[in-house]
Amino acid sequence: MLYENIYAICNNLRMNADEKICGLDPDSQFVELAVEVFAMLADATRVRLILALRNGEMSVNHLADIVDKPPASVSQHLAKLRLARVVSSRQEGTRVFYRLHNEHAGRLVTDAILQAEHSVDGNPRHHQQDEQDTQ
Repeated sequence: MLYENIYAICNNLRMNADEKICGLDPDSQFVELAVEVFAMLADATRVRLILALRNGEMSVNHLADIVDKPPASVSQHLAKLRLARVVSSRQEGTRVFYRLHNEHAGRLVTDAILQAEHSVDGNPRHHQQDEQDTQ
């Protein structure tokens, strides 16, 4: 449903081509930026951090425990994600807390995980759940 809404918006923008450019067109200026987003996410630790942050704001130490990495390493990954505007941070005393900047990174990583399930199983769990819901 979300993608249908985006396509409808893009079709409307094409009708008013002098106003805006749709980011979903193959010749969009955003294609190269999307490639940079994928490159930023091409790291298992960063994917795990984004998955953890879907549940809300967390401190660096808490995230380090979740991904089983040293806090200094997690801080470096989070700094890169922050520069890419994937996460936002706030400081409280000596502690730094991170959250997803918006819902898109979480959705992108979730979709990538669901796609990965297709590589392992012809009928992945998330489709089995859909079948159970319709019965």
